[in-house]
Amino acid sequence: MEKYQDQSLGFEERAADLVSRMTLEEKISQTVFTAAAIDRLGVPAYNYWNEALHGVARAGVATMFPQAVGMAASFDEGLLKQAGGIISQEGRAKYNTNSKYNDRGIYKGLTFWSPNVNIFRDPRWGRGHETYGEDPYLTSRLGVGFIKGIQGDHPKYLKAAACAKHFAVHSGPEALRHEFNAVVSEKELRETYLPAFKACVQEAKAEAVMGAYNRTNDEPCCGSEKLLVRILRDEWGFNGHVTSDCWAIKDFHEFHRVTHTAVESAALAMNKGCDLNCGHLFLLLNQAVSEGLITEETITKSVTRLIITRMRLGLFDNPEDVPFSSISYLENDTPESSAFAEEVSRRSLVLLKNDGILPLKREDVKTVAVIGPNAGSINALIGNYYGTASRYITVLDGIREAAPDARILYAEGCHLYKETDSNLELIPGDRMAEAIEAAKMADVAVAALGLDETLEGEEGDASNAFAAGDKRDLRFPGLQGKLLKAITETGTPVILVNITGSSMDLREADASCKAIVQAFYPGARGGRAIGSLLFGDYSPSGKLPVTFYRTGEELPGITDYSMRSGQGRTYRFMKNEPLYPFAYGLSYTSFEYSDIKAVREGENVIVTAKVKNTGRIKGNESSLLFVSHEDKSLDVPNWSLKGINNNEIMPGEIAELLFTLTKPDLSVFDEAGEEVYAPGKIDIYVGSGQPDSRSFALTGVEPLHIVLNV
Repeated sequence: MEKYQDQSLGFEERAADLVSRMTLEEKISQTVFTAAAIDRLGVPAYNYWNEALHGVARAGVATMFPQAVGMAASFDEGLLKQAGGIISQEGRAKYNTNSKYNDRGIYKGLTFWSPNVNIFRDPRWGRGHETYGEDPYLTSRLGVGFIKGIQGDHPKYLKAAACAKHFAVHSGPEALRHEFNAVVSEKELRETYLPAFKACVQEAKAEAVMGAYNRTNDEPCCGSEKLLVRILRDEWGFNGHVTSDCWAIKDFHEFHRVTHTAVESAALAMNKGCDLNCGHLFLLLNQAVSEGLITEETITKSVTRLIITRMRLGLFDNPEDVPFSSISYLENDTPESSAFAEEVSRRSLVLLKNDGILPLKREDVKTVAVIGPNAGSINALIGNYYGTASRYITVLDGIREAAPDARILYAEGCHLYKETDSNLELIPGDRMAEAIEAAKMADVAVAALGLDETLEGEEGDASNAFAAGDKRDLRFPGLQGKLLKAITETGTPVILVNITGSSMDLREADASCKAIVQAFYPGARGGRAIGSLLFGDYSPSGKLPVTFYRTGEELPGITDYSMRSGQGRTYRFMKNEPLYPFAYGLSYTSFEYSDIKAVREGENVIVTAKVKNTGRIKGNESSLLFVSHEDKSLDVPNWSLKGINNNEIMPGEIAELLFTLTKPDLSVFDEAGEEVYAPGKIDIYVGSGQPDSRSFALTGVEPLHIVLNV
C-alpha cells in the first residue's frame, strides 16, 4: 500500500504523496475543470463543474427550491441549511448513480459552484436573483447556513463541496463583465463587499472560492494578489482551493490587457492563487514553466489543494468507509424533499400590500380571472441555474387547486415582452380584449406579471435583447403595464402577483391594486404556495431582502460601485424614501414586541426582548435587530442589520428573543478599511423590520429602541 492509499493518514499527507508521484504533465492535467484520469496512479477522471444554486442543476430530475433571492426572503439561516442538506443528498445520489455507469461528465461531480454571495447593490443587475439580496449580514448568515448544509457535519468527509462566488466586488454590468474594472474604496470593500465571503470562509469553512470575471481596483479577480493572496489566504486563513470563473483567465489578455499572451495569463492566475481553471488555458502551464513564468513547485501546491478536496469527498477511499457512498438514487426527488421545497416556497413569498382583500374566502369567490404572461408559465417558477423538476405547479395550477369550486377564467393578456403574441398579428395587444372581459366577469382578478430568467440573468444565457441580461430600467416590459391598467380599470378588485428576481417600479400597482404579492421565482411547485397564500391556508412571513425603489432614475449608474454615490444604494445608504423597504413584509396575523434589554457580557452585548402573536392564526416571524451609530461623522450606514431570530408563534404565544452583539457588530470601518471600535452612542432596534419612516407608514408599528453607550 502506498502512502496516499493509507486511509489512516491525514488528507494533506496523502495528497502530497500522490502529487509527488505525478509527472509535470500529469499535474497540469489536474488543473482544469475536466481533470484527466491518471490510470497508473488510480486517479479517475473528474469534472469539477457542477451547479446547485437552488437545487442540483443541469443534471436531470432534482428538487427545485425557490431561486436564491426568494429563499433569502425567509431570513432563516436554518431553512437554508436544510435546503443545502437536501441538495447535497441528491447530489450524492446522482454522483453515486452516475459513477456506477462510469459517467464522469459535466454536472456529475460533487464540487458545487454555489452559493453566490455577491451583494445585490443594483436592481438592474441581471444575476442579482442568484444572490441573497443587498445586505452583507443577511447574505453572510444565509451563505453560512447553505454551505453548512451542502458540506454536512461529518468529522472526516464532505458530503459535497461548496464554493462561495464571485470573489469579489462583482454585481454587473453583465455586458462589460469581461473587461470591467470595479473601483471601490478600502472602506466600502470591507464594510459591504467582503463580509459575506469572510463568513463563508472562516465560519462555514467553504471548500472553494470562485474568482470573478472583472477587475477590482485594476487587478483581475482571478489573478489578484490582494484578493487571493493577502486577504483570502494570508488574512482569512483559507486553505481550500480557488477556481476561476469560466473562461475568465483568457480575459486577462483579450480584454483586461494585463498580459500579452495566453501563456502569461495562465501563469499570472496560478501565481496569484488560482488553482483550478474553468477553461483550458492552464494546459499551457508546461510552456509557462519552460519560459520561466511559473515554477513546478507552484503548480504542485495548487494540484495538492485540488486533490485534498477530492480526498475530503472520499473519492480515493473505499466506498464502504465513506458514509455518503451508500446514498442511492431513491434518495433523489423524494416526497419529503418536495414537501419541504413547498414549505420553502411559502416562506419565500412577501405580501407587499393588502387592502383587506386577502385572504380570499372560498365561499365568497365564485369566479376568479387569472391573467398575465406569468400565470401559466413554468419559466416564471424556476429562475436560472435550475434542474428538471418532476412536477411543476404554475400560478394558474395553484389557484385551481386552492379554489376547486370556483370558475377559473384564464387569459394570458399579453406576451412577456413583445407587443403581440402572434407573429402574424400587426396590431399590438392581440390578447388584451379577452383579459379585460375575463376581469369584468370575475369576482376577483389575479394578475401574474413580471419577468423570467430569459429577461434577467447571466450574459450569454439570458435572451434579453436590451442589456445582456441586465434590466434597462425597473418598469414592466412590453405591454404588461398597459394590461395591468386595463384590468384595474374594469372595477374588479385586482391582486398583483409580481414574479421577478429583483425589485420593480410598482408605484402604479401600489396605487391601483388591492393587494400585491412579491413571489420572486418561487420554485417548481411555487404556484401551490401562491394559491394557498391567496386563500389563507397560511400566513405570509417573507420579508424583502432587497429595497424596492420608487424609480430607477434615482439610482447611480450601474458601473458606479460606491454605495454612497448620488442618493445612495440599498437601505444602508439611501437618502430617498423607498416604495417598499428592505425587510418589509405583511402578515395575516400580528406581532407585538416588548421588554427590550441590553446587558454587557465581556466584549459582547446581550440583547433580549419578547414578541407575542396577538392575532388569530399561527405565523412565522423573523425578528430583526438593527444597530445605528449616532455619530454620523464616522461616515456610517443609516443602520445595519446585525441579528435575526426566527420563531413559529401560535396565537397568544410569547417567544423569548436573544441576540448576541459582538465587538465587530458594534465596530465601523475607517477610510483605510480598518475595523474601529468607535466610542459613543449606538441605537439598537428590535422588531419586524427597519426603524425607517416608510416601514412605520406601511405598518403603523415601530421597533423597540434602546441606546447603548460604548
